[in-house]
Amino acid sequence: MDEMSVITLMVELISIVGTVAVIVGRGLAVILNTYKHKDNSRYDSVSDTEVAPRTTTKPATGYQFSDEEEETKREVRSAKDKRFEELKNIMKNMNNHKKIKDMANVLQDFEDLAKAYVKTKKVIEQTGIPRFYIKCLVELEDFISEMWEDREGRKQMSKPNSKGLTTLRQKLRKYMRDFEDDIKAYRENPDAEEEELQAESEDEEDVEVVPSIKPKAADGFLKPIDKAAAEADDDDDDDSLWGSDHESSSSSDDELPSVGGLRQYTAAMFLKKTGEEASKEAEAKRIRKEEKAQKKKDSKKDEGEWTDVVKGAPHVIEKTVMFAKDTEVNHEAVMKKLTEIISARGKKSTDRNEQIELLHELATIANTNNLGPAVQVKIMFNIVAAIYDYNPNIATCMRSEMWEKCIKNVGDLLDLIANNADITVGENILEDSENVEASPYRVRGCILTVVERMDEEFTKMLQACDAHSTEYVDRLKDETVVCEMIEKLQAYLEGKATTEEMCRIYLKRIEHTYYKFDHTIVDGTATEDPTREVMQQLCKFIHAKDNSDRLRTRAMLCHIYHHALHNRWYQARDLMLMSHLQDTIQHSDIPTQILYNRTMVQLGLCAFREGMIRDSHNALVDIQSGGRAKELLAQGLLLQRQHERTPEQEKIEKRRLLPYHMHINLELLECVYLVSAMLMEIPYMAAHEFDARRRMISKNFHHVLRLSERQTLPGPPESMREHVVAASKAMKKGNWKECQNFIINDKMNAKVWDLFYQKDRVRDMVTRKIQEESLRTYLFTYSSVYDSLSLVSLSEIKMIINEELMASLDEPTRTVVMHRTEPTRLQSLALQLSEKVSSLVDNNEKIMEFKQGNFGFQKTNQNYGGYQQNKDTWQGNKYQQNKDNWTGGSNKYQQNKDNWTGSRRNQNRQQRAY
Repeated sequence: MDEMSVITLMVELISIVGTVAVIVGRGLAVILNTYKHKDNSRYDSVSDTEVAPRTTTKPATGYQFSDEEEETKREVRSAKDKRFEELKNIMKNMNNHKKIKDMANVLQDFEDLAKAYVKTKKVIEQTGIPRFYIKCLVELEDFISEMWEDREGRKQMSKPNSKGLTTLRQKLRKYMRDFEDDIKAYRENPDAEEEELQAESEDEEDVEVVPSIKPKAADGFLKPIDKAAAEADDDDDDDSLWGSDHESSSSSDDELPSVGGLRQYTAAMFLKKTGEEASKEAEAKRIRKEEKAQKKKDSKKDEGEWTDVVKGAPHVIEKTVMFAKDTEVNHEAVMKKLTEIISARGKKSTDRNEQIELLHELATIANTNNLGPAVQVKIMFNIVAAIYDYNPNIATCMRSEMWEKCIKNVGDLLDLIANNADITVGENILEDSENVEASPYRVRGCILTVVERMDEEFTKMLQACDAHSTEYVDRLKDETVVCEMIEKLQAYLEGKATTEEMCRIYLKRIEHTYYKFDHTIVDGTATEDPTREVMQQLCKFIHAKDNSDRLRTRAMLCHIYHHALHNRWYQARDLMLMSHLQDTIQHSDIPTQILYNRTMVQLGLCAFREGMIRDSHNALVDIQSGGRAKELLAQGLLLQRQHERTPEQEKIEKRRLLPYHMHINLELLECVYLVSAMLMEIPYMAAHEFDARRRMISKNFHHVLRLSERQTLPGPPESMREHVVAASKAMKKGNWKECQNFIINDKMNAKVWDLFYQKDRVRDMVTRKIQEESLRTYLFTYSSVYDSLSLVSLSEIKMIINEELMASLDEPTRTVVMHRTEPTRLQSLALQLSEKVSSLVDNNEKIMEFKQGNFGFQKTNQNYGGYQQNKDTWQGNKYQQNKDNWTGGSNKYQQNKDNWTGSRRNQNRQQRAY
């Protein structure tokens, strides 16, 4: 065989081998793919499972048959884990967007979270709402509330973020209604989740772990029984940092049964246990759990408890020792210790509550050692000052327990000063001149300032309470105690204090008295009027002795308010007019202006109760015309349309608000104003129906009428305003009965009229006024239709005497004869036209005079002067001649008018005689 044939044979063999290798490789690849498909189908057949690769491997290029090829690691997760992980991922994105305050994306995350929650409902029906979802909603609600309250931040937001914040706030409120109970439970105990997780972790520690047994290595799992070694190991583990893990493993090994001195796993361990064995095992678990908890408590006791680190410089918390064991407690030692305690006042690391307790303890020590009343007074002054300093924010009120301490200590201080006449207190006493050892005592301090501050704190306590809660009623009971303290202080200061201090304490008592109503005075059952005498005496002293306008103004306004509250209309009106406060009140401070507004309102209500309708309207028109009565009377804040208040302005205005028991009913006020306006405006509109220059008495009343006229389908009246409008329409027709039924009915009685003290008297007065004004309106409207009216009581209304009605009373026939002097509609329009033409002529003449006047150069030339003189003479003569002609014409008109009037009267006289 030659070389060429050998080479050819080798090439053929190589090609055959390559072909076989390719065929074998393809066959193996098919087998491998088939096995992989079966493996995947087995995992897919499991319900609610998912195959998720943890690590990724690069795709194999070509054919790989190596045994070292990496296998793909897979994890099987339940539907619960899958859905909860989706929720947590969305929450994570939401938290990231919340950090940068991207409200548009927060809104999108919230919508995605709601959709994902809907997908998770099947799982939630089985397991319950997850606590982390409720926590997310609560945190989102708090975040939105914080963003919404930051008004400055809202103004600086971009338009998408601002819109997203508003939309998210509305959607979240609506969405959280379905989780109200869960959210409430979470807010009450937000740490419950951590406790549950801790309990679960403790349970997991007690679970017995049974490792799998491999037959070939069974000997490796056998452990000889050695109780002493095990106990030693347990003791060592307790002292080590890793004792819990080793203890759990050793306890699980101890539970293995022993066979031939060795612990090993047997088939009996995996069989179902009987009831007795299960109960014994549960009891053993419980005992082990209790022992483990006891060991943890013992270790905590050995290590000591944890303390919270407070903000600021660290300081050692130690109880201050008042005096050493052998120290003599005398005046000098007590005053030195008092100075030491006071020196810590106002410092950042000072515990205010502890300082109050130290001062109380020092007062007890001084009282035990009988150091005298002056030392007690000095310490009591500092105790009250420390209580006032307990709340650093002056805009908020103190806590209830601190208020109880305050009122008790101020009362004790007043009793101590009042019962010891040899103690002199005052703010003008210097510390060097104090004398606390021997009588007469001198102590630096102002008791008047203490009581005034207590009264301010009492007002803030009432402002902070809910007006419709029992807490407000309980707190209001303290006013009796406060008033008693003020009276006691007044009795103490009389004869000792200066005129300025007496005016201050008198005004404080007036402010607690002026708004209180005494029904015995109005009824007339009381033989004496003590409050009136007290108010008269206190206000008279302030009017005479006060040097500042503020105290005198406030005392006078309170006096007027008190008069008006008890129906003393003429005294209140005269005092208001003589004081001229309406001219200077705009220069007073805002609290005084609020008191002025309250006084004018009470004056208007008093005038209405007394039947002075016009005076009532005039007193109330300024308060009611702007629609801001609630704000002007300091009974609440209104939303401002033009500009929003800054947070500082809102805080200041809230501090000016009055406590609820001093409020005036705003609906009653508005009803009185509208009824007064109706009784004045409707007859005036009827009398001046065709008057072009007719003025409006009440703009607010006209506005209410216009709003009712714009309604296409007005229904029966429901609110107070609608009742007054319906009554006004009935009065326009002269139907007084219908008008009365709209004003006085069960609904209006409950809303308005029953709020008056003498309600029947007020209702009778309103009925009488409605009858009078309805009759006047009827006569003004229909007087041109009648020749005579047989009304006996018409003369009592004085319409004829006041020349409101052109008529005369015929005594023999007891009738009213109408003179028919009222112009018709055509005559009224003609008169209006003549007035407009005359005003046009006057304006034209003024323009002509302006054009013809010499407003050019003013020269002293003789020729110019002669021309000016001639011009003035000509104009003067011409003007005088025209004036005389016009005067003669007017005289002639007057003469004709008198002749016509006289003939008309003679004619009427002759008709009556006939």
